[in-house]
Amino acid sequence: MKVLLDECVDTRLAALLSAFDTRTVHDKGWSGITNGKLLILAQAEFDVFVTVDRNLSFQQNLPKFSIAVVLLHASSNRIGDLAALVPELAAALPNAKRGAVTHVGIKPA
Repeated sequence: MKVLLDECVDTRLAALLSAFDTRTVHDKGWSGITNGKLLILAQAEFDVFVTVDRNLSFQQNLPKFSIAVVLLHASSNRIGDLAALVPELAAALPNAKRGAVTHVGIKPA
């Protein structure tokens, strides 16, 4: 399974997802690309896009993309907060549905 981490996700999270073929937006040279264009590029190479951007699902029509999106709900995007979600994230990745958002972590009320 090929996983792409959004540029707003600490790049060190990739090392914690060693069971998956994980790359970052920065690795691909895609930093600064808008979400719509980024999802178009990502769907050609990746199965899942992992982000902390809570606005993504409101800004993009996700069902038109053939990539799953996993939204991490953490206190911050610091590696310590994200690392705590790794077990739940690793369990969610294989079941994430293309064209939809899978939530990982505690969603705010």
